[in-house]
Amino acid sequence: MTSSLSLNATDTHVLDVDPLIDDPRTRIVVCCGSGGVGKTTTAAALGLRAAERGRKVVVLTIDPARRLAQSMGIDSLDNTPRRVKGIDDTAGGELHAMMLDMKRTFDEIVEAHADGQRAEAILGNPFYQSLSAGFAGTQEYMAMEKLGQLRAQDEWDLIVVDTPPSRSALDFLDAPKRLGSFLDGKLIRVLMAPAKVGGRAGMKFLNVGMSMMTGALGKLLGGQLLRDVQTFVAAMDTMFGGFRTRADATYKLLQAPGTAFLVVAAPERDALREAAYFVERLAAEDMPLAGLVLNRVHGSGAAQLSAERALAAAENLDERGIVDQGGGNVELRTSPEAGSPAPARDTPDEHAQTPDKTPHNAPATTPDSQATGTPAGATTDDAPADHATTDRATTDRTATDRTATDQLTAGLLRLHAERMQLLAREQRTRDRFAALHPEVAVTEVGALPGDVHDLAGLRSIGDRLAAGTDPAGAA
Repeated sequence: MTSSLSLNATDTHVLDVDPLIDDPRTRIVVCCGSGGVGKTTTAAALGLRAAERGRKVVVLTIDPARRLAQSMGIDSLDNTPRRVKGIDDTAGGELHAMMLDMKRTFDEIVEAHADGQRAEAILGNPFYQSLSAGFAGTQEYMAMEKLGQLRAQDEWDLIVVDTPPSRSALDFLDAPKRLGSFLDGKLIRVLMAPAKVGGRAGMKFLNVGMSMMTGALGKLLGGQLLRDVQTFVAAMDTMFGGFRTRADATYKLLQAPGTAFLVVAAPERDALREAAYFVERLAAEDMPLAGLVLNRVHGSGAAQLSAERALAAAENLDERGIVDQGGGNVELRTSPEAGSPAPARDTPDEHAQTPDKTPHNAPATTPDSQATGTPAGATTDDAPADHATTDRATTDRTATDRTATDQLTAGLLRLHAERMQLLAREQRTRDRFAALHPEVAVTEVGALPGDVHDLAGLRSIGDRLAAGTDPAGAA
């Protein structure tokens, strides 16, 4: 039994990308999904397509592999949007790109919301330096901070966000709440107590009221680190409310009508399970879902040949090779020791050994034989033997060539069978997702034979995104 290669448009909605990116009311497109499913490439391709259709676009990526910069012909990306050259701007569009610098974004927040002396104290604090460089959830939170900054500038009419390569796609949505919980947590209140009470009195309060906790923290963190944390918290005290306020504002921005979420996934069980979780979460949070981008969908130009038929044909070729060994049998049939003449199909000149019936075995006294210098009374038996040897060699080569061709054909048939089995697995996985979420519009992007490394490759991905659900030309 075979299955169709793509989702049937009657069974699920087809995501039409062009009206989405052409609509001036669409101001933010967020590409989200689990790691390794092609979010960065999808975001860059969407940004390029929107720019070449007349939008002024900035693509914000959080991809440390820097593939976006390479594909856009930029030496490197940083925390400042850089214009991409070489795009078709006849429609009046522009494309800018940037890569989130998590620590620099955190520094900018401190510099913008603290006076000079306090900002200097915070930026030089060892605990802050560790926090800004790699605290759990900081990257996701800073991505949302940068998104808020870009939207507030109102310089671009479309922002395309490539979410961080997190373990879970939900990390992007959870980060602001996690940071808020951290800032409101008991640990922070304990560490802020000395600063709020002040001086020795504060330390006395801390020692009396929280001695067990600070003793444990001192053993866990070390005395110096604990003091660094307390100093950091004291300096950041007035900024904590700002973090929460901006996080809430960005969260509301993500819920606004001008925002569209695109869940990116591969046609694999784990990736689509993660996509299903994200779809359900977006619905629960009242965030606008535009649809699902199903990346790296495989196709075949010979779908009419099923895996079963391909394997059967390969086995038939293998069995024929075992029964008819070509050159090996020819040697047995034509060797002098065999004591019998070779069959007609193996030795075309079957009369070579019957002198009385062929011109080649005429008496040596003929003029022809004298002309060639054949001694009187000699025969030309050597010539037929040479013909037989040549015929055997030709037959051997033909059999060898046929065997090699059969082996190559059988190998190709097995590869095709593997491809058809892969297509069937992908289809079953997509069918399960469609059964769970029939309301989600889907566009499929066929797998490419290689990586995307330039604007032409991104443009090709954009064309496939807009094509809908036809992976037949996929690799």
